[in-house]
Amino acid sequence: MAFFGNGAINRLNLHTSVQTFAQAGGGVFFFAFLLAAGVPAHWALAAEAAVVAGRFVLRPAILPLARRLGLKPLLVGGVLAMGLQYPLLAQVDGVGRQLALLAATRCLAEVVYWVSYNAYFASVGDAEHRGHQISAREAAVAVASVVAPLVGAAALVAAGPGWMFAGVGLVQALSVLPLLGAPNVPVRAEASGVLRAARLTMALNALDGWIDSFFFYVWQIVLFVTLAQSFSAYGGAMALAGLAGAAFGLALGRHVDLGGGRRAATIAYSAMGLVVLARAAAAGFPAMAVLANAAGPVAIALLAPAVGVPNSNLVKASPCALRATIANEGAWDIGCFAACLTAAAIAGSGAPLAPSILLALPAIALTAVLLRRYYGGLELAAATPPRSEALKP
Repeated sequence: MAFFGNGAINRLNLHTSVQTFAQAGGGVFFFAFLLAAGVPAHWALAAEAAVVAGRFVLRPAILPLARRLGLKPLLVGGVLAMGLQYPLLAQVDGVGRQLALLAATRCLAEVVYWVSYNAYFASVGDAEHRGHQISAREAAVAVASVVAPLVGAAALVAAGPGWMFAGVGLVQALSVLPLLGAPNVPVRAEASGVLRAARLTMALNALDGWIDSFFFYVWQIVLFVTLAQSFSAYGGAMALAGLAGAAFGLALGRHVDLGGGRRAATIAYSAMGLVVLARAAAAGFPAMAVLANAAGPVAIALLAPAVGVPNSNLVKASPCALRATIANEGAWDIGCFAACLTAAAIAGSGAPLAPSILLALPAIALTAVLLRRYYGGLELAAATPPRSEALKP
């Protein structure tokens, strides 16, 4: 398999698997633990909005560091900083100073980690194998997501949040090990035309930020409440979801690489729309909620290569991968910020939160349209002979 011949991508995907174990074993409990610690849903969503707003403001400061150091040192530092949020999460006991400190730490860690991670993945990946490489990553993520929620829930109940989240932070830190032997990626001192080249990916990321807020953040709150705020039941539901995602982890990447992008986008976002409908209807019905949660990773496994291929390939082809990633993640933050504030306003008004998940549907439809247009252009270009050949008798 040629797409496994890229050593840098293999190291990055191995890091992602370990990092996902931390995320699925601890990060997936983020909103659930805040609710259990006495933070109302609207304040939890407002805190998330504050995190992404801070990321948006701070992200341009990454560029001077990246020009001097390259992407790999920033990625390594971001990995280690991400581990600090988990011990702080265990200390939250309501709306107050600890919640503010947690939000500030998450903001700083995520602004370093995600911009360097996404720019690095785009830079070292192969355009012709991008769908395979993204699907391989998502399959590994799904496998890690099967065991980690069960371990996290058991540790949370048996050992308490202090020990559990400290362990999660350690696992997060250990995920840096595969990256130590990876190559560095330099960043150009100057680049022009980045925003023009990133127009499509910025639009896709803004829509994705809106969708993710309802599909993940709001849903996690709804699911935890539906399962009577039981960490064990919530962890079991997440593990079942990981198992479902693992079964579909390599489903669509090969199809995208072989030129079926429009069909892949249609399938992926149709599945996403159906899951959104199911989740909005499942509030208050535990069995239905568990099934709707399990369907989520299946949709994500289908969606990841469909939207990840143009994102990564256009970033790599841009005048500067890091600058394009900064623009894309800023667009994601705008979408996420708007969605989190919208959901917080709904929850704060006393209205049911579950129906707000349906607000993801217009963005899902628009994303599918943009992706079909993008892949349609690629398919047309591939089917059109060069001008010199077209003029031959």
